[in-house]
Amino acid sequence: MGIKGQGRPPPNSGMEVKTANKLRRKMLHIKRKRTKDAERRAERYAFKKEEAKNPKLKEERLRRNIPLTLERKRVWDDAGSDAEEDGLGLSVDIERIKRAKQEEEAELNRPLEEGEDDSDEVDSDNESIDSMIATSDEDEDSEDEEKEASNEKADRGRNKSSLPTATERATSPSQSTRSTNLSLAPEALAAKFPSLFSNETPPAPKILITTAINSTLHNEAEILTDLFPNSVYIRRTAHRYSHKFSIREISKFAANRNFTSVVVLQEDQKKPSGLIVVHLPVGPTFHFSISNWVEGKRLPGHGRATGHWPELILNNFRTPLGLLTARMFQQCFPPLPDFEGRQVVTLHNQRDYIFVRRHRYVFREKRETEKAVVGADGQEMKGAEGIRTGLQELGPRFTLKLRRVDKGIQRTSGQEWEWKGGMEKERTKFQL
Repeated sequence: MGIKGQGRPPPNSGMEVKTANKLRRKMLHIKRKRTKDAERRAERYAFKKEEAKNPKLKEERLRRNIPLTLERKRVWDDAGSDAEEDGLGLSVDIERIKRAKQEEEAELNRPLEEGEDDSDEVDSDNESIDSMIATSDEDEDSEDEEKEASNEKADRGRNKSSLPTATERATSPSQSTRSTNLSLAPEALAAKFPSLFSNETPPAPKILITTAINSTLHNEAEILTDLFPNSVYIRRTAHRYSHKFSIREISKFAANRNFTSVVVLQEDQKKPSGLIVVHLPVGPTFHFSISNWVEGKRLPGHGRATGHWPELILNNFRTPLGLLTARMFQQCFPPLPDFEGRQVVTLHNQRDYIFVRRHRYVFREKRETEKAVVGADGQEMKGAEGIRTGLQELGPRFTLKLRRVDKGIQRTSGQEWEWKGGMEKERTKFQL
């Protein structure tokens, strides 16, 4: 006679029973997983056959299944006045604010049509006086009507298709390659950094490159002289009988000899770890951290750079801090590149990481095995049916992340900084 409660499991329990044998539990888990994968695969292939018969199903699925990335969840700060636009710690889209102001000015300056007169304003004033005795429900209804009217007034006179929402812009295929418009810099930002946002033609760049004391990155510093045009590398001596010059003394030395910038390469465990860029003669000073440093000779299929001045591409710098950083990099490259060299330096900002790449390009005819060039809407671009671009990376490639912006040329201790990284703990808020 068996003990009560220890009989055999019911026959319909199947694979849901947790057996005491470890190997059998493992086999049952693999069997359940294979069964589940087979069902999902069959469902996917069945839906694929339906999409082949009806292409609209595929378009609807692609439109609905948008990946939820950090860029889609990016949040912006509210900036309603010009005084807030110059704050380097604010994450605001300068281009969007400028466009909204232009639309407001165009709406105010728009002439009245034939059916419009000032009688509507008088009636609205009378209604606001009589609304003192209205009930709470009527107040709520009137507020809703006023909101709808204000929205209609804001939308009047503009094309909605030309003003995509934040979600539509974030999900656009060309969002990550948006070019930077440096002419949209706020006036307050230009007043705070007049040396960077001067209306005069900037001089040709002349850059002094050096390293930290007791550094071993002489080869990497020579590579930077190849990246930055018209630059020279001077070693910082670390002899015990010599004077160890500080960055302030080096900057003063360089400014007296008509240098425009000083670049200091820092190292950690004999690898590049940081980059300090000092804009002469009075600053500001930018502190970057370096990661993923790869020399040009280690890149597969790399090319050799020539002495031509390269073109500069600045992508996706949209906030006041981003425009300030992009302006600093613009001062490090000549305004008139040598187009016959076909060399281009790209600084692409994405999630506050600046990816630095250098390529040589060539325009050639499209090959038979290559696909057509498509635009942001997924359709084939007109005028580029038979044109393709070939790229050859020259190197070096590395990634920068802005850590601090100092006011002027500061000492190592006791910094007076304008902006400092790590103060914003929200992952969906980017500073550049």
